[in-house]
This record gives sequence, C-alpha cells and structure tokens, in this order.
Amino acid sequence: MMASAACKSRLLSVLVLLGSSAAYAETGEEPRGLPALSAASDHASVVGTSSGGYMATQLAVAWPERFSGVGVLAAGPWSCSQGALSLALNQCMSTRRGPPSLDTLDQRWERYASLDQVGDQEALSQLRVFVWHGEADDVVLPELGGLLAEQWQRWLVSPKQLRYVRSENTGHGWPIRLPKHVDANPQAFGGCRQGGGSHVLACDEDVSGDMLTWLYPDREANASEGELMAFDQSDYAVKGFADVGYVYIPKACEEGGCPVTVALHGCQMSVDAIGDTFVRHSGLNHWAAEHGQVVLYPQAKSSMANPQGCWDWWGFSESTWQINPLHDTREGTQTRALMKMLDQLQSAP
Repeated sequence: MMASAACKSRLLSVLVLLGSSAAYAETGEEPRGLPALSAASDHASVVGTSSGGYMATQLAVAWPERFSGVGVLAAGPWSCSQGALSLALNQCMSTRRGPPSLDTLDQRWERYASLDQVGDQEALSQLRVFVWHGEADDVVLPELGGLLAEQWQRWLVSPKQLRYVRSENTGHGWPIRLPKHVDANPQAFGGCRQGGGSHVLACDEDVSGDMLTWLYPDREANASEGELMAFDQSDYAVKGFADVGYVYIPKACEEGGCPVTVALHGCQMSVDAIGDTFVRHSGLNHWAAEHGQVVLYPQAKSSMANPQGCWDWWGFSESTWQINPLHDTREGTQTRALMKMLDQLQSAP
C-alpha cells in the first residue's frame, strides 16, 4: 500500500477538474492515468440515470459478483432494446410498440447465463437495488421504471432488497437538493418538472443521499475533504468513450479500503455537453466525502452513431456484422472497458 504522502503526490499529479473537459488544455498539463487506490473490492456499486441507468443495470447483471448494489434513475428494464435501436426508441423510452415483455427478457437472460455471458443467479439475487423515476418523465415513461422494479423483484431473494421511488411532478433526469452556497450558475440546472437543460434537476430532492444510504445501510459517517480529478480515458479507449473521465477521491480514501461507486451520466449529460454540472453537483460527492467513498465518473462522447453522447444500451459500439451485438453481456465493448476502470481503482499501487 502506498504511503499517504506518496499517494497524495500521485493524486495531485492528476489534473483537478476546472469546469469543462477542455479545462486541462488551458493549464498546459495532460491528465494522467486513473490511479490505483486499493479500493475495497467487496462493496462496489454502480448507479446511473437514463442511458446511464440502462448501463448501470447491464454492468450489475453482467458482473453481479463485483457489486453489492445498483441504483437506477429514469430507465427501464435490463436489455429492453434487445440490440435494436427501433425497440430502444419505441418500446424502452415510449411504448408505441407496446411495453417490453419481462418474460421475453427473462429468456434472454437465461440464454446468456447458459453461455456464461452474464453472472450467475445466486450473485444477482444478493444485490441491493434502488430504482427511482419521475412521474412527469416524458422521455422515458414512468411505467418503464415500474417494469424495471418488477424485473428486479423477480431476481432478488427478498423484496426488502429493493427500494422503488416515484416522484410526483418530477421530469426526466437526476434530482438534486442544492446546498445554500453553490458555485454554479442557476441556469446550469434543469427545471424539476420539465427537465431539459442539463437534466440535473433542481427539485429539492436529495436522490443521491437517499440512494447511497439505501445501498450502504451500515456505513457510518467519516467526514473527509476530497478532490474531483480528471484522468486520461485513453487506456480504456473504445467506441463511444470520451478522452477524459473524472474521479472524486476523499482524502480518507487515499490509503485504500474505500468502496467505489461508478456513476454513469445520461444522454446529453457528459462534461462535453454540460460542463461540470453533473460531476460536481449530483450530490454523490457530498455523500462520498461524508462516508469515505470513491466516485468514478466515466465519460461518453457524441458521434454520428450516438449523437446525444449516450451509453451503449442498444448495441451501437459493437461490430456491425453481429446479429446479436452482446452489448448487454460481459463481452460488451463498453462493459469491459468500464470494468477495467473499476479494476484499476481496486488494484494496489
């Protein structure tokens, strides 16, 4: 394990986020590699909203033995798109083609499980799960969040492992409770009901705190300051990934032993799209500082195949010749890259 002073020196060499993904260029420095922190390997969680919510469930289903909890905001059932953009648009955001069939998705999971392309049922059944949806969401319809909660109920050992929350008059995005003093323009945040803008919704609702407290019910407060730092994502370069990602590291976590939360933004919510609004003001860092938690913020990017900078929940990052793109399995291109980031944080310096 790296000594505290040496670890601090290593961490300070990673550029501190200044406000946008282009900020590092203004300093003349380059972001360095994601640090090895000897993070705890038995209590990792993955959370996300919208496309990030779909991806969070994909990671948890692919590698349930690597996680203890999953939190999903404003998204529908696992593997809803079944590798087809038309289903993603018409059955997993709207329900113009009818709601997705959980029985059909169960069969898909069983096929993957028989090929060892997802984790086993025993590990999946042990997770703690938090599902949230805004009842005024007109991007991903609320009934899809209800189907996700029902899907998890089928998988989990006990209904006590699931918390399902629906917020009245709340739109599509990630609700936050702004602190009294916040270093951000109020226009950076979306309206609670309408969503829009950054999709970080000023709703006076601390979803991050509620979610992480549910996922980590036995964690005690261990207040510590921390830093949000940029890192080079080129070591994990795959289709759909940006050049730079971000990680929040409390000082209490510099010597190892802290769990990691992988936090996945939604479409149009990357640093390229909305600056530091999500990575600084989601509320995750506040809880992490109080409880000793590392928060990893990978970043997606826009492209012709993915114009809104979403995570791959319909198969765009896979080879075009594949009949079944396998984006929602352990073999998924983005899944493998995200798990390598988690591996790095959990490795010894």
